[in-house]
Amino acid sequence: MYWANFLHFYQPPTQKPFWIHRVAAEAYRPILSGLKKQGRTKITLNINGILLEHLDNCGEDDVISLIRDLLKSGQIELTGSAKYHPLLPFLPEDEIARQIKLNEETLLKYFGGFWTPTASGFFPPEMGFSAGVAKIAKEMGYKWIIADELSAPSELRPVDYSRIYSIKGLGDFLIYFRERRMSWVMLSGQVGTGKLLVRSLGDRLAKHEYLLTAMDGETFGHHRPGLERLLFEIYEDKGIAPVLISELPKHFTEIFAINPEPSTWALMEKDLEMKKPFSRWKDENNAVHKLQWELTDLALSAIKKADSENPAFAEARMALDRALHSDQYWWASARPWWSIEMIERGAKELADSVEKMPGIAEKTKESARDLYKNILFTAFDWQRGGVVDELSRKEDEEIRQRTDTGMPKLPKEEIEKMIENLKKEMEIVVKNQEFERAAQIRDRISELKKYEA
Repeated sequence: MYWANFLHFYQPPTQKPFWIHRVAAEAYRPILSGLKKQGRTKITLNINGILLEHLDNCGEDDVISLIRDLLKSGQIELTGSAKYHPLLPFLPEDEIARQIKLNEETLLKYFGGFWTPTASGFFPPEMGFSAGVAKIAKEMGYKWIIADELSAPSELRPVDYSRIYSIKGLGDFLIYFRERRMSWVMLSGQVGTGKLLVRSLGDRLAKHEYLLTAMDGETFGHHRPGLERLLFEIYEDKGIAPVLISELPKHFTEIFAINPEPSTWALMEKDLEMKKPFSRWKDENNAVHKLQWELTDLALSAIKKADSENPAFAEARMALDRALHSDQYWWASARPWWSIEMIERGAKELADSVEKMPGIAEKTKESARDLYKNILFTAFDWQRGGVVDELSRKEDEEIRQRTDTGMPKLPKEEIEKMIENLKKEMEIVVKNQEFERAAQIRDRISELKKYEA
């Protein structure tokens, strides 16, 4: 059996240096250095251009050097993406192409000579797939795109991982599907050792097929302390052969042409049934989302009318590029994620970008300011009125059920091994007076004990 593992490294444009340092120390550096030590490892990696700039500006350039070394050794491949992590299906085509091009320029700046867009695949932020996004990725030279398993037509689910797939109408442009269950098994932390995870694959190990997992890299070590060891333990298992996603056609020659459905990697069955694949970012029943996208559309329209010959245009254009990141909409979903700070910051960035646009009518700028205020007022009303609590409670229950269903239970000896390792790590961070980190590890230990068989 082959294992194609995809990791996504990302921090929003507005992220503070404190968090860049922390996530680099807890996730990026341990993952990359661990991969380098184990020559058998292979990973397909997406790192958005904005994170590379954050790492560079914060003096975390050794993380960039580790990626460069792994590219040289052939242990990783980098995908293309959109630099500032916007939700691409809702942007105009020229804006999609612009974000992709900006990302390419940044990756070439740091990895020129070791990466080329025409030899890699494409990761749409939030795994937000649509036929339009795939078409643009194909036109810009990418070979494949990654999407969630629920993007496969219903008659093809569960996906047959003994074959690979192309998109009808796009020639030899391939689409690879993330296997939901095994990705969630790993992300949940409920199966915390490689031995147990491999065992849970059962008779699949003897079949000629591949396992394609896709996850946020920050989960391993930052969100879940100690979970980064899981990756290395799986790679040590000789029953699974690690491959890059781009290497899969060497091993699987049967290609089946399909028409994929719009999707994201946060998609749930009920969203698919209601034909609302992007509801965590753009929900017609979410009053905050409506206002956010009204402001977004206003800014996108205004930049077309701005005076591009004015010296101030470049600053306004960059401000809008950065302001299009998807985080602001995600944190306004209350499904179950909610953050007034992220909502306010995103709206402020969009409104400020309009303020900076030269040649724009004052009425347009006033509309942007009013929308910014209305977004804040509506968000606070939701929070005070209990709307957020109710939406979050319902969604949290569904996510917990989704995570728990079908999970193999951890044997006592596996739990004890994980807890022992975490206790050793906690001793180190306490000595370094990293007390908040120690509290995280303590909570992780408590969480593990709940799953004891």
